[in-house]
Amino acid sequence: MAAVRKKAAPKKATAKKSAAKKTTAKKAKKSTRKYGPKASESVETEMREMKAGKLRSGRSGKKVTDPKQAIAIGLSEARRSGAKVPPAPKRKKK
Repeated sequence: MAAVRKKAAPKKATAKKSAAKKTTAKKAKKSTRKYGPKASESVETEMREMKAGKLRSGRSGKKVTDPKQAIAIGLSEARRSGAKVPPAPKRKKK
């Protein structure tokens, strides 16, 4: 009985390896850029403003100190100007 169990184990291991190869092949297919060059330019300018201490948030007017928020502001401005940027993530309703 022990010999039968040893033969069955290698078959399962090969099946896992082939599944892993298929997922990496799908990721390699996607080669188009998500963001256009105009989007990166607007993010760069917003980051420079944030580092200089000149960037302010929209409604409240508070100074922006978080780099992630500066990136979000740059991307939203790029969207408004018509640059190639994916749509903003949808907000959850309360």
